[in-house]
Amino acid sequence: MEKKNRIRDLREDIDLRQIDVANATGIDQKTLSNYETGKTNPDSDSIIKLATFFGVTTDYLLGCSSLNIKTSKDVLEVLQRIEAEVGEIKKTLK
Repeated sequence: MEKKNRIRDLREDIDLRQIDVANATGIDQKTLSNYETGKTNPDSDSIIKLATFFGVTTDYLLGCSSLNIKTSKDVLEVLQRIEAEVGEIKKTLK
């Protein structure tokens, strides 16, 4: 199974080119390209820069988590979505 590249996905989601992210983060464009293609892995400084730039957690960026939860507000939002989904499921079971 191929690992999903969150760096590329996050960049494309906001319609930026690699050079745009490179300029904003100070990471060389070729290095960023290598991260996106899986030729190399980002070091810890680059991971932090990219997570900060994209507004995601490092766990989310690295694919360790499918949830981007940074604050207690984020936790509450996730719980509210789960609660709404459970409510919908209960309705279909009645």
